Amino acid sequence: MMKKAWLGFAGVMLSAVFLSGCGKKYEKVWIPDQSVETDQAETKEIKINSSESADDGTEANSGEYYTFEERTEKDGKIRSYLTGEMVNSAIGNRRPVAVMMSNDKEALPQYGINRAGVVYEAPAEGGMNRYMAILENYDDLDRIGSVRSCRTYYTYFAREFDAIYAHYGQSTFAKPYLANVDNINGLDGIGTVAYFRTKDRKTPHNAYTSGERLNKSILQLGYSESYDSSYRGHYRFAKDGRKVTLEGANGVDDAYKVYPGYVLNKPWFEYHEEDGLYYRFQYGAPHKGNEGQIKVKNIILQYCPSAHYATTEYLNINVQDDSYGCYVTEGRSIPIKWSKDGEFGPTHYYDMENNEIILNQGKTWVCIISAQDSPNVKLYGKE
Repeated sequence: MMKKAWLGFAGVMLSAVFLSGCGKKYEKVWIPDQSVETDQAETKEIKINSSESADDGTEANSGEYYTFEERTEKDGKIRSYLTGEMVNSAIGNRRPVAVMMSNDKEALPQYGINRAGVVYEAPAEGGMNRYMAILENYDDLDRIGSVRSCRTYYTYFAREFDAIYAHYGQSTFAKPYLANVDNINGLDGIGTVAYFRTKDRKTPHNAYTSGERLNKSILQLGYSESYDSSYRGHYRFAKDGRKVTLEGANGVDDAYKVYPGYVLNKPWFEYHEEDGLYYRFQYGAPHKGNEGQIKVKNIILQYCPSAHYATTEYLNINVQDDSYGCYVTEGRSIPIKWSKDGEFGPTHYYDMENNEIILNQGKTWVCIISAQDSPNVKLYGKE
C-alpha cells in the first residue's frame, strides 16, 4: 500500500507526461488474469501485476514475484537483492557498495560499472550527470571509478539498498547527510586506504578504488558486512520462468528507444529483441565500461521536483515526496508513480491503480530526472 497521499502537483504533471514522455494518456490499467499457472517449465508472461489484498489477507498474484520469505539459500546460492538472480551466498548476503562515478569525457570509461546490479543516473551541476553504481560482485576488480564526490540525494539512494557509500568528497550541502549512511570518504583519513590515483587521467578524474581496498576500508571502519536485520529488499522480481511484458496493458507504449533527455551527454537506450536487453549509448556512441557496452534489463525513469540551492548551481532534488515516472522493459513502457517508504526506506513504484510493479530479473538503470525536464523524455517504437 502507498504510504503517502498522492500530491496534486504530481497528478497535474502526470497528465502532461502521459501525452509526451510516456506515451498515450491512461484511461485504465489492465489487471492480470488471476488464474495464471505457476509452472516453471516454460516462460509465463506477466503483463502488469496486482498487489491488492486477497480475502485471506495475503497478496493477490504474489505467486508472480519472489517475497522476502522465499529468499532462502540453495546449493550455496541465494537470490540477489539487486538483480533478483541467484548469486553466491557470500555475495548475496553481503551489503553492496554504492560507488559514485564520474561521467565527464575525460574520465571514460567507467571501471566496474558493468558489474553494477543497479545504477542511478542523476544530474549534478552544470548539466553533467553522475552515476552511483551499486555492486555486490566486486572483489576481483582492481580498478573501480573514477570516483567522484557526493551530492545530497545520493545518500538516500544508497540507504535504500542498505549499501556502503563510496565517494571522494562532497558538496557543502551534502556533508550533514553523510551522517545518515555508512560511507567511505576520500577526504577522510580512510581515503589513502580506500583510494588511489592513476597517471593516465588528470585530477579530479583519476581517483579510483578496488575490491581489495573497499573490503579493507569496510573492515577498518568497522562497518557491518551483513544486511540490517530489518532490511527486506527493494524491488519485486519476477519468478524464474516468468517474464514481465506489459503487453496488452491499457496505455502501454512501445519503447524500443528511450531518451532520458539529459542535455550534456545526450544518452539513450536501444532495445535488442534477441537478448531482451537495453543497450546504452551516450556522447553519440556506445556507452562502454571497461568490460564492454552497458546493457540492462529494466529502466526506471523517476521524475523528481528539483531546484537550485540559493545562489549556487548545486541541485536540490526532492527524492522524498511522491511523484511519477515510467517503467520500461521488454520493449514497452507504462506510466508509474512512486512513493518512498519513510525517510530512509526504499522507493516503491506503482502503476496507476496503486499496484506495485514487478521487475524482470536482471540489471536496472534508474534515471533521476527533474520534473520540469520530463517533456524532454522521448520513447520510440520499433523502426
